[in-house]
Amino acid sequence: MIYENIHPKPNPFFKFILKKLVKNKVVGEAPYPHNGRTAPQFIIKETKNFVTEKQRLIGYINKTQQLGENYFDNKESNSFGKLNKTEWNNMLYKHLLHHLLQFEV
Repeated sequence: MIYENIHPKPNPFFKFILKKLVKNKVVGEAPYPHNGRTAPQFIIKETKNFVTEKQRLIGYINKTQQLGENYFDNKESNSFGKLNKTEWNNMLYKHLLHHLLQFEV
């Protein structure tokens, strides 16, 4: 969602709800809970090529590292509004870790 505009942005009301009810769980220090539900718009229904997706992920990780933490400081999140660099760091780390553990990587 940071580098590609392929998911719809939440409308203002839903963004308000996300900020009030979900934001702290996503950007805070505590790990994600296990077995959390995936939002319907993020469920992948088509077959993906593992090698292609792996390279895409590695490219995003490299790009994020090259941009550095200051690039993300006060950058707008589609779902939560402006986040500081620590919030971005927590969210990116926790999200990636969640999926790596999910697929036992």
